[in-house]
Amino acid sequence: MKNILPLSLAVAAPLLFSQSAFAEFDYFKTDGSFKRFSVSAGWLHAAPQGDANPLQNTTAATDGLKAKNGSVKVGTVTGIIDPDEPQKDLINGILGALGDDTDLSDVPLLGDVSGTSQISGLQNFASAAGSGLQADDADTVGLLFNYHIDDNWSVELKAGVPPKVDILGKGKVTAPLTGKVTPGGAASGLLPEFTVKKDIPITDLEQGNGVASSARAWLPAAEVHYQFGKSGVNKFRPYVGAGVIYAYFNDIELNSGIRSDLEAAGHQIQNLRTDKAGAALENKLSNSGMNIEVEADSAFAPIFTVGATYDFNDRWFGVGSVSYAKLSSDTTISVKNDSGDELIRAVDTLDIDPVISYLGVGYRF
Repeated sequence: MKNILPLSLAVAAPLLFSQSAFAEFDYFKTDGSFKRFSVSAGWLHAAPQGDANPLQNTTAATDGLKAKNGSVKVGTVTGIIDPDEPQKDLINGILGALGDDTDLSDVPLLGDVSGTSQISGLQNFASAAGSGLQADDADTVGLLFNYHIDDNWSVELKAGVPPKVDILGKGKVTAPLTGKVTPGGAASGLLPEFTVKKDIPITDLEQGNGVASSARAWLPAAEVHYQFGKSGVNKFRPYVGAGVIYAYFNDIELNSGIRSDLEAAGHQIQNLRTDKAGAALENKLSNSGMNIEVEADSAFAPIFTVGATYDFNDRWFGVGSVSYAKLSSDTTISVKNDSGDELIRAVDTLDIDPVISYLGVGYRF
């Protein structure tokens, strides 16, 4: 937050203190027809217009990764055999004879026949169309500070008490696992290599009443306004404006259910990297803890405003405005093991594009 006010002032300063402005206006005297400064406070409502974008996911399980299967049950393997595998019936018949609960790493008389798997599909994948994250509406106390260069032109700093914004989740995230299994030990002469295929559920973004996360939003803006009419003559004075808005997010909290799902997914990737592909398929804990990090990028965007003031007297006035900003921010979720290795990275471009409504009461001085 330390850099927000300086950034806003940096935008406004050239307009306030340009040589041409000093040459044309006396900044320390007025003719009484208008006041140099005004401030207002009121209700501010932000209504995001952007749609959810699919999450872009990468994992440490690179395409072609080879891992020993280790301990894995027959039922787990038969449940992921590719429906288009030419020898599916033969494989199901042989494995089925062992029983679904048989551990392929310890088969009676045969020993460890679990073999190895070559994994693909997890390195890069996106969630389904229509899934992703979407900002919810937010209300807060808004503050407007204006410096009036003359009776028509002014520079405004727009701010507000930073609201806690809910980030809504849409849809589910699944990982498209594919691979080739090579049976080991005594089974290598009985079973051929075969392909596997399964969409692995990662998380439901709509759990927890649909709120995937929440964040504190700081959205200061600096604008140049042109106001129609003349002070002391027209009580009702429309205005238009344009400028730049800065978005900064902190205090980000992730839904506990989604956090738990991502930790489980992290264990799956860690197991694949440590020659425990069977444990990954059976959602077993790995040999490491999991740490979740969530960040949202700061961003600048253009903002456009239409509004109007109504004078109660020469000092007190009412003000209302509607603004639109073309604003987006990337949200990044990382899953890391205890060694700091990034196992999963999910990035979502949050199209906020807010329509900001403001209604307040102000004072000129």
